[in-house]
Amino acid sequence: MITMKITANIITLNEENHIEAVIKSAMEVCDEVLVIDSLSMDKTCEIAEALGAKVMKQAYLGDGMQKAFGVPFAKNEWILSIDADERLDANAIEAIKKLDLEHTPYEAFSFARKTYIGKAFIKLWYPDRVTRLYNKSKCGFTTAGGHARVDTQNVKALDADLLHYSYADYGEMIKTSHKFITRGAKIAHEEGKKASSFDPFLHGVGALFKALILKGGAFHGVNGWNVAVISAFSSYMKYALMLEMQENG
Repeated sequence: MITMKITANIITLNEENHIEAVIKSAMEVCDEVLVIDSLSMDKTCEIAEALGAKVMKQAYLGDGMQKAFGVPFAKNEWILSIDADERLDANAIEAIKKLDLEHTPYEAFSFARKTYIGKAFIKLWYPDRVTRLYNKSKCGFTTAGGHARVDTQNVKALDADLLHYSYADYGEMIKTSHKFITRGAKIAHEEGKKASSFDPFLHGVGALFKALILKGGAFHGVNGWNVAVISAFSSYMKYALMLEMQENG
């Protein structure tokens, strides 16, 4: 039986293949589950409601704003923000259950995220620490464009993992990277950031060097090389698109 006063906050869009597993994972430590759905066309909402989650529908507002949307409706002070493709590892469930949230001096807690592409654990991206358990009265997600974060410096790093089933395969990763490249270039352009003609090359080569050499991806086998090359290409194309936007006004 769950005795902790934590509300899980999950944003979704067509996540019928993930929603049951993430809700059941969250229920290991949460006594309330909110699903903020971006108008899914599949069975995401029906599955969530059948599992006891409270579903709220809201057209997508951006990562931070979407994650912040449901927080005022949460009955608890503590929020566990978990994405549909994430799960709490056993060590995270144990770590959360040991927390004294009523008396903790911390505003938030972070987890190390273990990302998988298919069945392959991507060592290159570990620990990819993310802050996901936080006190809503003291902090919350930034609502700026792009990929948001919990805005606080008073964070305790837990020795615990979030399992992140990011992509089914490399084909899906390549397809999805196009969306992030375009969005990243657009946000940078709207913020008035400028790119020089050298930036695509410099950032592309820099990303490849960082992934293969500084982070050791060259020694992580084919998965390390695959991720490094895709990441370098994404960095190159982001600045190439920024240049194109500048030229087109």
